[in-house]
Amino acid sequence: MSLSPHATLADVGEFGLIDELVQLFPTHERVLVGPGDDAALLRIRNGHVVVSTDLLIEGRHFKRDWVEAGDVGHRAAAQNLSDINAMGGTGHSLTLGFAGPPDLPVQWVRDFAGGFAEECQLVGATVIGGDVSTASQIVISVTVIGALTQAPVLRSGARPGDVLALAGRQGWAAGGLAVLGRGFRSPRKLVQAYARPEPPYAAGPAAAEAGATSMVDISDGLLAEAGHLAVHSGVAIDVRTELLELPEPLHAVGAATNTDPVRYVLGGGDDHSLLATFPADVEPPEGWSIIGSVGVGSGVTVDGEEYDGPTGWTHF
Repeated sequence: MSLSPHATLADVGEFGLIDELVQLFPTHERVLVGPGDDAALLRIRNGHVVVSTDLLIEGRHFKRDWVEAGDVGHRAAAQNLSDINAMGGTGHSLTLGFAGPPDLPVQWVRDFAGGFAEECQLVGATVIGGDVSTASQIVISVTVIGALTQAPVLRSGARPGDVLALAGRQGWAAGGLAVLGRGFRSPRKLVQAYARPEPPYAAGPAAAEAGATSMVDISDGLLAEAGHLAVHSGVAIDVRTELLELPEPLHAVGAATNTDPVRYVLGGGDDHSLLATFPADVEPPEGWSIIGSVGVGSGVTVDGEEYDGPTGWTHF
């Protein structure tokens, strides 16, 4: 469908914009998986390369009075390394683009870079290049390159009869954001989770080796990402709330904000946990918990019903 020449980003939304842009970029025989999954997949002489790019923008993705520079570095690296994790691979090389205002203290940038390097070290990755420039606010662009030791796990492989499973903590960052948005710093565990995610880096390759049929990084929200699996795979997904872990800090924030804490788990992002589907006769690896099922049809339901709460972050 052609767009009006007067259409805005708000009119088309994030995924409408992506669909428009993808049409402008031709592919070639070396590209096995292009835009639309967690990372691209390239064919090389021996094996495959996975590549992904993400942005982190001050005021949109973080605030300097909420998050320390080192934590921003950890978050910038983590959100990119997690995309490679979601394909069943491990990131090994990153390029880093950084732009900031001229009056930004150099020490802030040093602390940011230190946190970025520390996160990369968790998977043995390193920065191999990048660029710096000036901007009215901090803008960070990261491209990560990774490798696969087995076939990639895409968003398009889920089949009716599969189980839906989760790896990593989920809803913690959303709880922390809710706390910070109200001017508080407690529960500290949730605020720290928002400031510095802890992606389950070992879970992606383990899921791939165990036979996961589809997988996605939860960056925008559990239900939003489940929706991607449902659309790409042509299936229906049901999430069972009685199977979700609700730690005590989430209950505390829920009570303080008069919010059902399950909403943080279902609609929260930024923890960079993983969501995957497995055949029913395959035991998910250690660290994975079954939270739902895959069936015939389309869309995502919660406890068998349509969900009327927030499903995740939208960019426009």
